[in-house]
Amino acid sequence: MWQQIPEYFADSPSQQKVLRFLLENGFGISPNGKIAVNGIELSSAAVSRAAGVDRRVVDAAAERIGEIEELRTIFANLRVTPDFTNVAKDLGLSVITILPKNAGDKNIVASAAGVLASFDLTLRQIFVTDSYAAENPKLVIIIDGKLPAEALGMLRELPAVKSIIL
Repeated sequence: MWQQIPEYFADSPSQQKVLRFLLENGFGISPNGKIAVNGIELSSAAVSRAAGVDRRVVDAAAERIGEIEELRTIFANLRVTPDFTNVAKDLGLSVITILPKNAGDKNIVASAAGVLASFDLTLRQIFVTDSYAAENPKLVIIIDGKLPAEALGMLRELPAVKSIIL
């Protein structure tokens, strides 16, 4: 089903752009057919500015999502969770962003978590941007304190790792 979602909008690149924007940001659709974040409705104008499309495109995409049962169910249940990436430093946390060689590698999360666990580091957040929802998929891990240099070296040596951003 995940791969089929963009196909519902294959005939409208601008609505497909809205769909991708909604998925990338975890935005859903309210029972009223409006774009919503955790149940809070957003204006079409605000979403259109952020997505880089006309407000009418946002309205049309939301309406279309509401008309397709499979999409309506998915978008009615999407929720946004806090992302501490931009405030990690202020909270005494470190952010490790791993860019994979192949986003389909099934071992990258387990391998990276294993390295960090071997240093007894506390993981505060871990999330992966999906290759279907994001153009540049990545693994983001937020830990307590600072990342030891030896752990960084071990992460860089993992076969699935293309690069690391600290």
